[in-house]
Amino acid sequence: MATAYHNLSEYDFNSVPNAEAMKFGIVVSEWNFNITGALLKGAVDTLKKHGAKDENILVKTVPGSFELTFGANQMMENCDIDAIIAIGCVIKGDTPHFDYVCMGATQGITELNATGDIPVIYGLITTNTMEQAEDRAGGKLGNKGDECAISAIKMIDFVWSLNK
Repeated sequence: MATAYHNLSEYDFNSVPNAEAMKFGIVVSEWNFNITGALLKGAVDTLKKHGAKDENILVKTVPGSFELTFGANQMMENCDIDAIIAIGCVIKGDTPHFDYVCMGATQGITELNATGDIPVIYGLITTNTMEQAEDRAGGKLGNKGDECAISAIKMIDFVWSLNK
């Protein structure tokens, strides 16, 4: 669904499971940190709003969005977590670099989801302008970090429901 028709921060609070027993990893890109920092804050605040404990939220940074896949994979292999949220921001410039970074990160996160045992939530914002990124990082379209946190909680619940 196009973000223009949906506020990223709007959801039914009561449809989200309690996250008190859940463990989260968040890997966040340092590049465009004015945006990724706001997305990170949205994700952490929303996790806590649904019961997640501070000690069950592990945050690590990587230099850029292309490195999100490696960071998420290392968390998957080395940390006791139930889901990973990968947060990044790529803003289109004058070269094809945007296409390669977006494609690589997207394919990497998809591969981790297809082959891994825990969900990796796609929190990569890809926009044409800084204004569009700001709109999705707590601006007029809400905060993609909120949406990612809800997805992580629901995906953990999904996995747990299969293992009962």
